[in-house]
Amino acid sequence: MKNIKFLVAGVFFGIVLVKAQVISWFRIQEMFQLTSFHMYGVIGTAVVTGIISIQLIKKFKIKTFSGDPIFVEPKKFDKGQIIGGLIFGLGWAITGACPGPLFAQIGSGFTVVAITLLSAIAGTWVYGLLSSRLPH
Repeated sequence: MKNIKFLVAGVFFGIVLVKAQVISWFRIQEMFQLTSFHMYGVIGTAVVTGIISIQLIKKFKIKTFSGDPIFVEPKKFDKGQIIGGLIFGLGWAITGACPGPLFAQIGSGFTVVAITLLSAIAGTWVYGLLSSRLPH
């Protein structure tokens, strides 16, 4: 019961995704066909919100609920990020789903997306298995 807040937050997030049409396969296809600004607006809003949030956390030294300091590890650029981003984008364009809204899509009745979920889990497992042998 102590983790009920995470369930509530997840359900709320899912409702927001559904209402914003972010889980719509048609909206995702419009984005990749460059025929609609809708998804770019949603993604852009999320990026700007994230930038502002991180800056506020740093400026006011905001801590977690348990009182621990929040530290954002500096990111190092790696060519694997380009390759991974291309694979991710290709999968997103083909399936009409990225990991964020998968559960909202399944919860909305698009049960065929369970195949995408299983594929994402399998891909994560394979990456974990091969990550030490991949170029850095």
